[in-house]
Amino acid sequence: METFQSLLAKRLSDALAKAGLPNAGELTPATDRRFGDYQTNAALVLGKQRSENPQTLAERVIVRFDIGELCEPPTVAGVGFINFTLRADAIARKAGEVLRDERLGVARTKSTRRIVIDFGSPNVAKPMHVGHIRSTVLGDVLARIARFLGHEVIRDNHVGDWGTQFGMVIYGWKNLLDRQALQRNPLAEIVRIYKETNERATRDPQVREACRQELVKLQAGDKENIDIWNECVAFSMQDFEHVYKLLDVHYDIQCGESFYSDRLPAVVDGLLKSGVAEISEGAVVVFFRDESELANKPCIVRKRDGGFNYATTDLATIDYRMNDLKADAIWYVVGAPQILHFKQIFEVARRESYKADFRHITHGSILGDDRKLMKTRSGENVPLRELLDEACKRARKIIEKKNPDLSEADKTDIAHKIGIGAVKYADLSQYRMTDYVFSWEKMLSLQGNTAPYLQNAYVRIRSIFRKAGESVPKIDKFTLGDPAEINLAKRLCQFAEIVPQVLNDFRPNILANYLFELANSFHTFYEACPVLKSEEPSRSSRLALCNLTGRVLGRGLDLLGIKVPEKM
Repeated sequence: METFQSLLAKRLSDALAKAGLPNAGELTPATDRRFGDYQTNAALVLGKQRSENPQTLAERVIVRFDIGELCEPPTVAGVGFINFTLRADAIARKAGEVLRDERLGVARTKSTRRIVIDFGSPNVAKPMHVGHIRSTVLGDVLARIARFLGHEVIRDNHVGDWGTQFGMVIYGWKNLLDRQALQRNPLAEIVRIYKETNERATRDPQVREACRQELVKLQAGDKENIDIWNECVAFSMQDFEHVYKLLDVHYDIQCGESFYSDRLPAVVDGLLKSGVAEISEGAVVVFFRDESELANKPCIVRKRDGGFNYATTDLATIDYRMNDLKADAIWYVVGAPQILHFKQIFEVARRESYKADFRHITHGSILGDDRKLMKTRSGENVPLRELLDEACKRARKIIEKKNPDLSEADKTDIAHKIGIGAVKYADLSQYRMTDYVFSWEKMLSLQGNTAPYLQNAYVRIRSIFRKAGESVPKIDKFTLGDPAEINLAKRLCQFAEIVPQVLNDFRPNILANYLFELANSFHTFYEACPVLKSEEPSRSSRLALCNLTGRVLGRGLDLLGIKVPEKM
């Protein structure tokens, strides 16, 4: 289904061609709706290129623009912007098409790809903390939207389950473990023995050497150490799964670092044979002598002592994803501190002739009230599981006050949807590179740009149909007269323009902000236009408009991984 944006873009292209001008500039929703619904800077771009007056060029274009039944005659504003105002009949027709489409006007992409999305990636033997929210929910949303648009998506949780910390964990397991504490809270006990061992190793060289030996034995396949490692991984994965269930986040594969351990020697050998890597002072290194940005930043893929590192594992991971999973694109949703690492890894992969769309999708941090990384009072990372449980408890208190007559089961279900939705939306409504301050009061508010505000708009729509006691009326065409209902219908038609844009720069906040504006438009419509008390054909048209708004809000929030309750 064509969108208003694509229809106008085609007609603009035709008008430019008729005026003897090339395609140029962008056609976007108008920044100031007083001047129209869409605008283009084509005349400004062409004016700069050709050293001509943009306003004169704009006039040449608009007289050749085929308005048909789509829009009013275009106008020129400012230094040469061309503005387009849609006709109410065109909006009514397009909204009717969206109403009858189960995909709400969103077309499947014509160029589908197999995309591996690497996100979440917690470390075994450590609980997930608040810092994991951003990668986890951002990766989940990108996967949801890419799949909705028709791509084949493989969600991969690249768990940190192999590394030097396991030497300390195994030493602590053998010398410090409290079995009863392990049964009560496995992950807390594993963290305790790791911390205590780390402190001892810092003070005592013998303990440090003992930890190193335990790691060597693990990597050599010692049965006792492998069994301990397996137990630690199983306990951690149980804890992770609880968090993922709360967040409604799912993975297709969970190949931890250990999955690639037996592939690492071949990776290094291959890099040496191809000449991409060389031996330098006993280590195997990739130098970037012809890359100015990486010129003084070599990548070590095997250490002097023969040990491997994250770079080696990540290159083995790329090899697996390309050759075994047949990926066309590999997206890594990982924090900004890893920018240099991924620039190196992607460059090595390109030199090895791996052809894929490699993307490092970075994100900012979550801050506390002091505008520093969010921590507990004791200075520890805030456990994610505790934070999500707290979100549900706080939402439950709000529901108890607002609607105390709900059943216990309904209160629990709604509290979960509101609490988890609030945490997710607080993150997703920000530009992903923006650091933001975590605020319970703000995110759980029923006012402003929050998940509860959007969920409440959906609930209000559902209540209209409960009051009406009838199903959604079938209409041939929307009857739009009031400016508020015209504006609401227009916004609903733009859902199909917004969803694909999210993947352009991996920005779920574009969809979040659209849904917020849609909810505002609905509330304005609801106040200005009686629904159940209006006469036909307006009554059926407005009921259908309410239904379409609910569907778009529900689908949009679902793409953000947020559920909607029927009551609040």
